[in-house]
Amino acid sequence: MDGINSAGIGRFAKLDAEKISKSLNSCGFAVVEKVLDNRECAELIAGYHGNGYRKTVNMERHRFGSGEYRYFDNPLPDLIEAARTEIYPVLAPVANEWASKLNIEMSYPATFSEFRDRCRDAGQFKPTPLILKYGPGGSNTLHQDLYGEVYFPMQSAIFLNEPGEDYTGGEFVLTEQVPRSQSKAIVLTPRKGDMIIFTTNFRPVKGSRGFYRANMRHGVSTVHSGERHTLGVIFHDALT
Repeated sequence: MDGINSAGIGRFAKLDAEKISKSLNSCGFAVVEKVLDNRECAELIAGYHGNGYRKTVNMERHRFGSGEYRYFDNPLPDLIEAARTEIYPVLAPVANEWASKLNIEMSYPATFSEFRDRCRDAGQFKPTPLILKYGPGGSNTLHQDLYGEVYFPMQSAIFLNEPGEDYTGGEFVLTEQVPRSQSKAIVLTPRKGDMIIFTTNFRPVKGSRGFYRANMRHGVSTVHSGERHTLGVIFHDALT
């Protein structure tokens, strides 16, 4: 993945923080178009069967759905390291705002390096960025990516294939649990190179008596044909 390792630093620092914050606050996710070009998407897919990964998970074996994913090992490719380092400061103010609204005694540092130190202090050293691969019949059950005591309330996914051309089905699904009500489903179909930033665990929603926690989960609907790959960029590291 030479191109990925030589990727220019700074692209994610140019994200529209105000637009992302507004979308996260209103619906728990934000879509950013074309953060990767076609060449970068192709190179990440081509590198899936190469070196540089610390762990491979068969999803069916663990009843997570059907498909496979691989966690990158340190040192992370430059592109992925840049994504974590540059996206995190855009999201940290939103995370602190959410904690304040929900009366959670938690504050998130301004920089990713400080947050990573917090993970390490909790024994969470294993990098969590990953690539997920689905073929026909593949899917991912609704879940939350929590890898230890320390976690960041938002994460991102970058889509590496074009829906309708490279694969059919395989929509990205978010569900939001409203207290004393049925869950709400949100179904998204991002295009190749697009990124979704979304809630890891819960978000604040304004109710009649102030803000309450709306729990959220994410997953992938069944892929009907073709192959679908996604780059997951999670900010907290894992215990194992």
